[in-house]
Amino acid sequence: MQSLRELYRIGFGPSSSHTIGVGLAAEYFYNLHETADKFKVVLYGSLAQTGVGHGTDQVLKETLKNKKVEIIFDTKTPESRLRHPNALDITAFKNNKVLGTIRFYSVGGGAVDCENCSKDAPQVYNLSKFTDIKKYCEQKNMRFYDYVFEVEPEIKDYLHIVWETMKECIENGIRANGILPGELKLKRQAGRVLKKCAASAYAIACAEENAGGGRIVTAPTCGACGVVPAVLRFAQEQHKYNDKQIVKALATAGVIGNLIKTNASISGAEAGCQAEIGSACSMAAAALAELAGCSLAQIETAAENAMEHFLGLTCDPVCGLVQIPCIERNAAAALRAMNAAQLAEVLGNRRIPFDTVVNIMFETGKDLQAAYRETSKGGLAKYYQ
Repeated sequence: MQSLRELYRIGFGPSSSHTIGVGLAAEYFYNLHETADKFKVVLYGSLAQTGVGHGTDQVLKETLKNKKVEIIFDTKTPESRLRHPNALDITAFKNNKVLGTIRFYSVGGGAVDCENCSKDAPQVYNLSKFTDIKKYCEQKNMRFYDYVFEVEPEIKDYLHIVWETMKECIENGIRANGILPGELKLKRQAGRVLKKCAASAYAIACAEENAGGGRIVTAPTCGACGVVPAVLRFAQEQHKYNDKQIVKALATAGVIGNLIKTNASISGAEAGCQAEIGSACSMAAAALAELAGCSLAQIETAAENAMEHFLGLTCDPVCGLVQIPCIERNAAAALRAMNAAQLAEVLGNRRIPFDTVVNIMFETGKDLQAAYRETSKGGLAKYYQ
């Protein structure tokens, strides 16, 4: 598995796949062809279907230094011809001659793969199954965060930065007023929700910041960025956990998110919203179980339980914006994570292993019709009025 730096990315919304990932692909390509006087970008799959709502065209023009950029939204090429639904071809020209072309895949959480080039981050964790990590920790009398810090000793400092960024995101979202960008003209609601339910308000605050293009942490994606910060901020206020304890919880949540990313998907375009909000809920539940001092088995139960009840969840952003149902969905998942962690303390070890539910989630995602995987062609996106 890759470093937790690849899971917890600090960037700007509204979409890790459609803005952060695409931006990284364009930056990489631009650095190879700085002398080009024109770029042509062809977007496929979900990038073509929801690219405008997600700000994909805007980030491409900005990253390619506002040179002449032709963007084609190819909505006809079937997904079966693509390695991943978030695909794009970038071509550079100089005096109308082709300098080079690369096909990129924005595979979720801001991560990018490409054909015939090296973009993969190094694998730093030798173990990539929950069962194996749990067994290793039990043999060495370790917690999951101990395993993370053993493999990545320097990650502690980065996770402190992640936590500070998450808290800033919450504060910015709570204070902000006005209308979110896009044709839905949604009013920001986090400050008003705070009067009734702090945990929900914190999740909405981050999700609204993301929708408005604010600075967020992918946990594991932009669209699901509010769940982990919300439950950790709420838990810290309720139980007076210090930041060192929160960082350990983030490391534990990172193990869960990394396993899902490695063995399944955190991309809504590939596996539906269960891969984004379900993964975030699973991470948050594990983090809370760690803070509560639960056993490794109970942490597994919390993470499995949280994912189990989001199986089959569709990704159907209205108008291609990361707003309806995404913002409220972050709040719902935060509350679900709290419930899953509480149940784990009572239920203990359950019959469905976490590795199994991850496999089931991915299989379910593959079975979802394309209309329900971030194309805005089905569900709420189709029938919203």
